[in-house]
This record gives sequence, C-alpha cells and structure tokens, in this order.
Amino acid sequence: MPSEESTETIAIASDHAGFELKSELKNDLMDLGFTVLDLGADTLESVDYPDFGYALAGAMKEGKTKRGVLVCGSGIGISIAANRHSEIRAALVHDALGARMSRLHNDANVICFGGRMVGADVARDCLKIFLETEFEGGRHARRVDKLSDPPKGK
Repeated sequence: MPSEESTETIAIASDHAGFELKSELKNDLMDLGFTVLDLGADTLESVDYPDFGYALAGAMKEGKTKRGVLVCGSGIGISIAANRHSEIRAALVHDALGARMSRLHNDANVICFGGRMVGADVARDCLKIFLETEFEGGRHARRVDKLSDPPKGK
C-alpha cells in the first residue's frame, strides 16, 4: 500500500463492458490512498478493448505508473492486448489464489478482470491481495526474465 510520504499511481482502464467494475475499483484504489490514472472508457458506449489495453501499456512504458488494472467483459481480450507489450505481465484473475500467485510467482504488474465474470466483492479482494503481495523472486525470477526476453528461434 502507498506510504504517507509518496502516493503510488495505479493506472486503470476498461472497455464499455468493464466500465462499471472499473469505476468501483477506481474508487476503492482512491480510498486505499493510491493516485489513479484513469485511461477510460468513460461511458457505457461501445468501444474496442485493445485500445485500452494499449493505453495502459503506453502509460507503463512512459513511466507514468508501474502497476495497472484492466477490465473488459471477459477479461480475456484486454489481457491479450496488454500482454503484447514486453513491459507488461498481465494476469487474468478470478479468485484470491490467482491474485496471490500472479504476484508471488509471475511478478504480474497488471491485474485483469472480466466485468461480466466476477462480482465486485471478489474483484476487490483480488485487487487488495494483488497490491499487497510481493514477488517471491528466487527460481521464479529466471522464468519471469524469459517473458520479456524469450530465447531466439523458439
């Protein structure tokens, strides 16, 4: 959680199908003391999820944030879009164990939810666990390094 001296910025984005859950999680993040960089969508009007996954990846690449939250209808499309960028390790999460393991073993820096798949209470619990769990490192660090720099020819 952020310290009183410096407030961490968390980026958040969604398409129209994730808008309602994104809005709830945004409020939760602010209540926890985070600064929230909301990259849209701003309404329930139909939009394309890749645009918002790419916007979050861009914010991370530019150094505006180190962690993020993405939401679309299923969570699948927006996580695929985000994971096309080497600086992103986006994890689609449906429960507390998935949230914990995404940080412990995969050093995920973006958590993804399906707005039509998980309820707000489950998403809140998962987000809190995601934010509080540190990367375990050790043998997992070698594996995580390979996600950003895959071996050539494989």
